[in-house]
Amino acid sequence: MSAEQWIGLILALVVMLAGLVGSVLPGLPGTPLVLAAALGHRLWFGAHGAGNLALGALVGLTLFSVGLDYFATVFGARKMGATWRGVVGAMAGALVGIFMGPIAILALPFVGAMVFELVGGRELPDAIRAGGGAVLGMLLGAVGKVACCVAMMTIFAVSVVWNAGGH
Repeated sequence: MSAEQWIGLILALVVMLAGLVGSVLPGLPGTPLVLAAALGHRLWFGAHGAGNLALGALVGLTLFSVGLDYFATVFGARKMGATWRGVVGAMAGALVGIFMGPIAILALPFVGAMVFELVGGRELPDAIRAGGGAVLGMLLGAVGKVACCVAMMTIFAVSVVWNAGGH
């Protein structure tokens, strides 16, 4: 690999690390940022960037991660007895929490699910359980997103090094 290729790989991995952080903290897009870095690297380096198969895998993992994030929250809330109101409340809380910081991203889905359940006529213990399920689901979704980011970064780096070696 040339010095330019090494620098390009390192820069892409630094952007991908920001995506990894974004898979846990609000404000950064997570796996879409990892994918964007890989695509940008491919556009710059062409055949010495990640291969088509690797990029296809990265697109698949990005789509899986986005779906996982949504479904984990819904699953967690539903598993703990939330109705559709609790799920909607958790999603509304998550959307508001994105703009308010890391503590809010955990607290507001809980509050949203709980409030929407209470408004729907549920008792307080049931509403609290639904809110806890929503937060648990979000945490599980974050673990899944981190795993997807790590897998994406590994696939990208291996593919770039492989292609740069002339294979």
